[in-house]
Amino acid sequence: MSTNEFGGGQDPESDILVVTTNDVAGYRVQRVIGEVYGVTVRSRHVGSQIGAGLKSMFGGELKGLTKTLVDSRNEALQRLTEQARVRGANAVLMTRFDVNDAQDLGTEVCAYGTAAVIEKA
Repeated sequence: MSTNEFGGGQDPESDILVVTTNDVAGYRVQRVIGEVYGVTVRSRHVGSQIGAGLKSMFGGELKGLTKTLVDSRNEALQRLTEQARVRGANAVLMTRFDVNDAQDLGTEVCAYGTAAVIEKA
């Protein structure tokens, strides 16, 4: 697997700026729209779960699970930015991620933050 499969983040071409900070240097918040979030729940197929179980007995990275989590996080981020866009935002401030087990059926990833309209200061 390439390093691109283990990383992610916002599409550089996106019209929505997503940051983990309260502020964006050189910009001011013109209007706060409110909370937005994107959620996805993913499960793994039985074969990969067995393989991960065997790998966990001997140690080392569970690359298949890592890739699934990266894909889930990127999908949640994409859904977050779509919600912000629909609500008229051009930025999402204070972005965070939560990851939880979803009733032992899969993994839930939620990206959330504050949608806002920002402008150059």
